[in-house]
Amino acid sequence: MQTSKTRHQFYLPDELSAKLDAMAAQPGSSKTAILTDALTAWFDRRAGHELDQRFGTRLDRQNRIADRTEQKLDFLTEALGLFVRYQLTLTAHQPAFDAETNRLGRLRYDEFMKRVGRMLAREASTQGLSIVNSPEMGIDK
Repeated sequence: MQTSKTRHQFYLPDELSAKLDAMAAQPGSSKTAILTDALTAWFDRRAGHELDQRFGTRLDRQNRIADRTEQKLDFLTEALGLFVRYQLTLTAHQPAFDAETNRLGRLRYDEFMKRVGRMLAREASTQGLSIVNSPEMGIDK
């Protein structure tokens, strides 16, 4: 099958021309094939930038969503850790459950939820703060 080709005439710097001659001297290669491959690769690489421009905004938005999801997951993990630490530390020596113990448990749970709510409210301004080891909890390691 015969393809249509256009003849081009251009000038190369001497050192680049020498490299092209050396590559074309290898068996099975030609200057036309080398330049065709080089131009194809160059245009394909430029198309990659076009894809970045086209889809970059969407990918950035997906990245921000993933970051927010990760922050929420980190917060939930910290809250669960705080709850487990709170439960194990404060109720370790409780007697068998009776009405008074049940009431105390509800009060402690309400206090826990208030503290978690306060921490959630200031989450944006205190990024990276570990709430499990928070001094305001009054729990020593």
